[in-house]
Amino acid sequence: MTESATLQQALDRFLNPSGLDLQRQRVCGHLLACRTEAMGGMVLRCADCAHEQPRYFGCRDRHCPQCQGRAMRQWAERQQAQILPVRYYHVVFTLPHTLNGWVQLHPEVIHRLLFHSAWQTLRTFGRDPKRLGGAMGMSAVLHTWGQNLSQHVHLHCLVPGGALGDDGGWRAARSNYLFPVRALSRYFRGHMVRALRAGADAGELHRVTRPGEVDDHLDALMAAEWVVYSKDCLEHTASVVDYLARYTRRIAISNARILAVDARQVALRYKDYRDRNRHKPLVLDGEEFVRRFLLHVLPKGLMRVRHYGFLANRCRRRRLAQIRQALALVDPAPEAANTACASEARYTCPQCRKPAMRRTGAIVARRPRRPPRRRPVNPRAHRYRA
Repeated sequence: MTESATLQQALDRFLNPSGLDLQRQRVCGHLLACRTEAMGGMVLRCADCAHEQPRYFGCRDRHCPQCQGRAMRQWAERQQAQILPVRYYHVVFTLPHTLNGWVQLHPEVIHRLLFHSAWQTLRTFGRDPKRLGGAMGMSAVLHTWGQNLSQHVHLHCLVPGGALGDDGGWRAARSNYLFPVRALSRYFRGHMVRALRAGADAGELHRVTRPGEVDDHLDALMAAEWVVYSKDCLEHTASVVDYLARYTRRIAISNARILAVDARQVALRYKDYRDRNRHKPLVLDGEEFVRRFLLHVLPKGLMRVRHYGFLANRCRRRRLAQIRQALALVDPAPEAANTACASEARYTCPQCRKPAMRRTGAIVARRPRRPPRRRPVNPRAHRYRA
């Protein structure tokens, strides 16, 4: 097994761009060019030992396993700064695997309805006067994969345990699971199936073309049990935030999980949740590995992270201040912005292990040039020539 095995190496060896849609071609192009001469970069020189080396820029694609680490940490820090001193709950809404085919046909529609149905489920339970009787908040992150890269569409939600009443008071949740899980599952199932049926009637599922397939499939979904997980995370809320942050700007697999790439296969490590979370090796044919990876490329513009209720962007600051006031707390002082200039950044020298690397030059990007578009010939253009 090699330590240098990466997703980029597997794509370079096994990717067949023919037959891919434009979005997947674009994403794969970004990942293959990431941190190579194609992206350009800068030349670094150590002030102590005079070692010199190039440093190439990243692609900053949200599907790249080696980019946007800083943006991910900043997102986690912002969420940590907004944590309320209340009990939090980790709630997961999972779609049945029988919907995977529709997810590939209409990803924008299915993912939108998943977000909407999950929030409407929590919102309805929170508004119930027999439960909390107020407005709730939710931050949700979309995951589409399992540990073995199979398609497993679900939402990870971080939910403050309580609701803001119409009188401005805070009504705290008391249970260890927020709301009864079976009731949540059945309401979520009913809302999602009803939304799918309405979408089909409106023509949003036009790629499902077999006669009677929509009605038969939705009837089967209503007859099956759906899965909603809910548990309090009072003592490890920060850990849940960090877990969600890791996948706000990354995709199904990290380079650390890829063990080896040879001429035919890719070996990776996965966690088997059915066997006491043990780590096990998994060997896939190269083409199958790429196929599974491409299942999780999201359509352009589809937001993976969304906030609802009193955590929505348009009202978060005002509502959190109102909740803190109800809890007799003072808003935390805003953190001082990092004003360090990018040119002052220091990099560790791989030779002497000192942070003494400085930028001494630039590397021009070597992206392949597209052939110029030929303008259509105007048959009457010769009349106006001098």
